[in-house]
Amino acid sequence: MSLQLLFTAATGTVSKNLAPTPPMGWMNWEIFRCQTDCSKYNESCINEYLFTTMTDRLVSDGYLAAGYEGIHIDDCWMRKNPERDPQGKLFPDPERFPHGFKWLGEYMHNKSVKFAIYTAESPHTCAGYPASADHEVTDADTFAEWGVDYVKVDGCGDKTYYPTGYPAMGNALVNSGRDIVYSCSWPAYLGSNESSKPYTAMAAAHCNLWRNWADIQCNWNSLSGIIEHWGQWGSVLRDAAKTGAWNDPDMLLIGNDCITADEARTQMALWSISAAPLIMGNDLRIVPDSHKEILLNKEAIAIDQDSLGVQGIRVQNEATFQVWTRPLANGDVAYGLYNPTSTSQTVRVTFDSESKVRDIWEQKDLGSFTTYSTTVPSHGTAFLRVSK
Repeated sequence: MSLQLLFTAATGTVSKNLAPTPPMGWMNWEIFRCQTDCSKYNESCINEYLFTTMTDRLVSDGYLAAGYEGIHIDDCWMRKNPERDPQGKLFPDPERFPHGFKWLGEYMHNKSVKFAIYTAESPHTCAGYPASADHEVTDADTFAEWGVDYVKVDGCGDKTYYPTGYPAMGNALVNSGRDIVYSCSWPAYLGSNESSKPYTAMAAAHCNLWRNWADIQCNWNSLSGIIEHWGQWGSVLRDAAKTGAWNDPDMLLIGNDCITADEARTQMALWSISAAPLIMGNDLRIVPDSHKEILLNKEAIAIDQDSLGVQGIRVQNEATFQVWTRPLANGDVAYGLYNPTSTSQTVRVTFDSESKVRDIWEQKDLGSFTTYSTTVPSHGTAFLRVSK
C-alpha cells in the first residue's frame, strides 16, 4: 500500500481557530448521566463535588499534562424551577452547585483546567432542563461571564430551528467577548446520510466541532457501530473536517469495564487516526492501569493532535480486517490495522517501498519492511507510525 495517499482538506471558513487540534478532556455524561439525588448518590451526583474531584484527578493523575485539558459538565446542571433568574439568565441548581459556576470555573482555571458546559438549541435539554433556544445572546454572555471555555450545544427539539438557532448561538459566542470553543450537535439529529448534512453551513455558524451521529453507549456493539459508520462515510467526513472544525464520533469509553483493553486500544487508535476529539467518559477515580496506559500513550495522542489537521479514513475493508490511515505533518503515515472479528487475525500491509515501522502501543521501532505482517487480537488494532 502506497504511503503517497491522496487526502484532501475541507473548504469553508470559521471566524477564529479556537480548536487548532481536536479538543481533549473529560465529560461526565457516559457514566454519571443525570443523577441529581445527591443525598442517596453522593459520589456520583451531578454536583460541585463531582467536578472539583474530577478536576483534581485530571491534574494529579497526569491527564492534564498529557493534553486532556477540559472538564465538561453535560446536561442537568441547570435549575428547573424557576428556569431563569430575574434577569432572564440560566443558573446552576444552587443546592448542587452552592458556589455557582463563576466560582467553579475559577477553581478549574486555577489548576490550568478549562471549563466546559452544555446547553441545547431547544426550549429544554434532552433531559428536560431549561435550554437556549431564543436566548442565545443572553446565554452566550452569561457563559462568558462565568469564564466558560467550551460549550456543547445539543439539539433535543424542533430540527427546523437548527439552521437559525445554531448560527445565532455561534454569532453570540463570537460577540461575547470571550474565546469559547463551540461544539454543535446539529448533524447528529439529521440521520445517517453524511453526504446530505450541511457541513459548510456548520462551519459558517462558527462550529469548531460537531457531533455527527449516534450517541455512544458503554458496550462494544455501540463502539463498533460508530467505527463502521466512520468507515463507510470516511471520505465525506474527511472532506467536511479541517483545522478548527472537527468531526466528533463521541466520548472515549476507555477506562470503563464495558470494553476490553484490546477494544480500548481500537478506540484510541481509530479516534486518533480520525482526528477526533479525545474526551474521556469514565470515572477518573477508578480507571484500570491497563486503560490508563492507553489514555496516556503520548505517541497515540501525538497522532490525534498532529498539526497537519487532515482526518484519516478507512482505505481497505476486508472480511477479516480493515486498514485505516492518516497522513501526518512530517510526511509519516499512521496506520491502524483493525480486526473486527471474534478471533485473532493475521494482517499484512504492503508499502510502495521499504519503510520504517514503529509500534505505537509498544513505543518501539520494529524495523524496515516492504510488507509488514502482524497478528491482531479480536476487536483489537495494531497501531503503527510508518516513515520512509
